[in-house]
Amino acid sequence: MNKNTLADMVLLFVVLVWGATFVMVRNAISFLDPFTFNSIRFFAAFIILLISYLALYRKRPAVWTKSLFFSGSKIGIWLFLGYAFQTYGLLYTTPSKAGFLTGLSVIMVPVFSLLLLKQRLSRKTVIGAVSAAAGLYFMTASGQSSFNAGDFLVVLCAVSFAMQIIATAKFARLHPALPLTIIQVLTTAFLSALSSLVFRGSSHALNPSIFLKTEVWTALMVCAILATAFAFFAQTYFQAYTSPTRVALIFAMEPVFAAATSLIVTGEKLTVISLLGCILILLGMVVAELPAKTPASKAV
Repeated sequence: MNKNTLADMVLLFVVLVWGATFVMVRNAISFLDPFTFNSIRFFAAFIILLISYLALYRKRPAVWTKSLFFSGSKIGIWLFLGYAFQTYGLLYTTPSKAGFLTGLSVIMVPVFSLLLLKQRLSRKTVIGAVSAAAGLYFMTASGQSSFNAGDFLVVLCAVSFAMQIIATAKFARLHPALPLTIIQVLTTAFLSALSSLVFRGSSHALNPSIFLKTEVWTALMVCAILATAFAFFAQTYFQAYTSPTRVALIFAMEPVFAAATSLIVTGEKLTVISLLGCILILLGMVVAELPAKTPASKAV
């Protein structure tokens, strides 16, 4: 198995983890505000990654350069902004519309790749991205209300997540994956904690009784280990072996896995339209993975 195929498979597993923890996180943030939840989640992941670094890198030369800190911080800022815009957007729009608008990053990433990374786009990549975006629409968009302030915030969330993918693609080839992930995760944790203090206050976040609830500590543990420490290290490492556009297409599978988990855990059933959306997303991934006919198309 070559590294490109392995990268796609590992990233697909990462999206499976994110989709599978969606219901768990939704239950947890009914007790703990999202900024506080994310700050604890990312700080815990930072500790896990730091321990891993000390175990694996203790006999290797120092890698903590200014360039590494700049690169990791930039990725972390985009990641934090994605979560922040999505959180506040959900206060003013519906989860279904937010899901679709967030998924628009699957279209934004190829455009940003062309403009910022000068990566040429093949026809199969464009078709795959459009198919995945259409699938996201059928899965999540209600289409019954006008565009509002919450929708605009979620569009900014999609831009932020797209830029996080682009920034990771740019810097993953320049720095070791584990130290780069540590800086990214620490940046997101710090900004999330600061936002929690500014926008929500600290009294609710520090109430010990909240953390005794099974929904909260289970979600924090699973998200810190699998959905954050492992997931973002895997993304940082394997994006060196694939393109941003392919990553965006793989990440479009998150609502599919979330819907499947919801079906299993809560018994929520998919409509015919939602199933059509799943098929279009899968079709988009398959089209994008078709063998290239010319060397030029391998750029994406």
